Amino acid sequence: MNQPQQNEIAPPQPDELNEPPIEERDDKVVGTAFLWSASLILLVTVAGACYVYWMNSHQPKPEEKQTVYTPPEQRKTLDVEIPEMKFTDITKSAGITFTHFNGDAGEKLLPETMGGGCAFVDYDNDGDPDILFVNSCQWPWNNKPLDAPPTQVLYRNDGDCKFTDVTKEVGLDKTFYGQGVACGDYDGDGDVDLFFTAVGPNHLFRNDGGKFTDVTEEVGVAGGNEEWSTSAGFFDYDNDGDLDLFVANYVIWNREFDKAQPFTLVGGERAYGRPQVFPGTFPYFYRNDGDGKFTEIGQAAGLHVTNPARKSVAVAKSLGVTFVDADRDGFLDIVVANDTVQNFLFVNLTNGEFREVAVMHNVAYDQQGNARGAMGVDTARIRDAKHLAILIGNFSNEQTAFYVTRNNNLDFTDEANATGLGPQSRLELKFGTLFVDVDLDGRQDIVCANGHLENEINKVQSSQQYAQPPHFFWNCGPKSRTEFAPVPTAKCGEDFLKRMVGRGSAVADIDGDGDLDLLFGAVNSPPRLLRNDQKLGNHWLRVVVAGEKGNTSAIGAQIDVKYGSSEQINQVMPTRSYMSQSELPVTFGLGQTDKVDEVTVSWPGGKKKTIKSPQVDQVLKVTPDP
Repeated sequence: MNQPQQNEIAPPQPDELNEPPIEERDDKVVGTAFLWSASLILLVTVAGACYVYWMNSHQPKPEEKQTVYTPPEQRKTLDVEIPEMKFTDITKSAGITFTHFNGDAGEKLLPETMGGGCAFVDYDNDGDPDILFVNSCQWPWNNKPLDAPPTQVLYRNDGDCKFTDVTKEVGLDKTFYGQGVACGDYDGDGDVDLFFTAVGPNHLFRNDGGKFTDVTEEVGVAGGNEEWSTSAGFFDYDNDGDLDLFVANYVIWNREFDKAQPFTLVGGERAYGRPQVFPGTFPYFYRNDGDGKFTEIGQAAGLHVTNPARKSVAVAKSLGVTFVDADRDGFLDIVVANDTVQNFLFVNLTNGEFREVAVMHNVAYDQQGNARGAMGVDTARIRDAKHLAILIGNFSNEQTAFYVTRNNNLDFTDEANATGLGPQSRLELKFGTLFVDVDLDGRQDIVCANGHLENEINKVQSSQQYAQPPHFFWNCGPKSRTEFAPVPTAKCGEDFLKRMVGRGSAVADIDGDGDLDLLFGAVNSPPRLLRNDQKLGNHWLRVVVAGEKGNTSAIGAQIDVKYGSSEQINQVMPTRSYMSQSELPVTFGLGQTDKVDEVTVSWPGGKKKTIKSPQVDQVLKVTPDP
């Protein structure tokens, strides 16, 4: 033990104070206190128990009551039966022998999976829709001999659902790696011209009274030799009376880069590539200068969207495009479906420029904020014209998008799940997506051409097949639990739901009976022409609008049909779906209504005309007043 140092006082020791050690004293005190506390707690517990017993023995027993379970009241819905809307495959009987050629030589190059555009177009101005197919070709490095080089193909409508191949006599027997087509009278001479997109230079054919001349170079719309253009469309963006041209481009592609990528299936087999590894690119936007020439102004018009982190890198990987006056200001806006990156909504600022607002207004991504593999696109005014819907077909295992807005405020919500469309559209790979009133009841149904990219996809995904059935969703109306229901074979016929490698799609009345027939394009296989044979007795009105100045076909004109308490609004818009074009006449299904109160046509630029009480079940031709 250490001794206390000088000037320090040592603590006193217990023997010095004649007291027991502190530790012994504390143990005795604690033990005594514990005995008294335990006795007290026991006494209180016994007293409490006695009190509780006494209280319970003197309380009256509560009256027993049985609780009756009432299940929640279920929402009452009206059972709506899907009507019979049979389609008949008349491809062969109509004289259509075309088969798309994609140039596949075993290298599995990405452009071979695309293409398949088609169109209904009245090239000879005889009042009925003719049929155009866009074809690809053999790759220039493949020297395998062919019986004949693949060309674009045009069939003339001879009436009675019969078509004649007139490709050579009209001058369209041209070979290039075609993808899609845009139809419009760019020179204002009264007949429709044709713009073909391609891998490599694009092609513009001027229609001179039913004969076509390639005027690409002199007009200045070929684009770059290395670009890959997809969907395109004519529209009058500045309301100056002539048609301008928007051309979507997909990705920067070449054979060497494609082959260098490790795209494989099981066992190391070569597979078709994914667009994620290819850089995006900008669209072309050609302003019509009114003298037979175009000027490319895509960047100046605000259509070049770049990566925020790298301003020189293009975002777009565009496959589908359509035009609609989304904000009802009298100028057409642009909707672009992009593959694996955000979609675009270009709002027309009416000053020659556009602003991209898709993210702000909820049409860029899915509900979880993810980009999807978007292909085809269409728009429609739905639910008595109160809402605008944007329909986009997406990749396999992704739902079809159904963006809906109200009151022209551009704030969209994806209602695919709420309407029943989403879960039932998920499995297939969607391309040519269209709004079509198949049964003429006044509500827009949905059809879509489907087909996978990879011809051996079933090796790695048991749920997927290369050839897939098209989609047909019937609009059940406001009294049904879900807005859209898939139409079974018993109601639409086996011809409609046969599997195919579908791509483009278009709609027109080919037989003059008032209802709408369908054309499905395909890749590396035959197309399908489906005649609508529904016999439900619903009334209809078809409206043909003549244009002014250079826009002779009135592309972009809005048609407002009112009858009773109902209203429908549609527009003259051939550019819809995927790389395809539909007819110019606009069909309105009227259901059992046999009287229309008025039809109002609004032309681009603001001119309007109203026709009172037109007859139903007819083609109504409307021309602007001088």
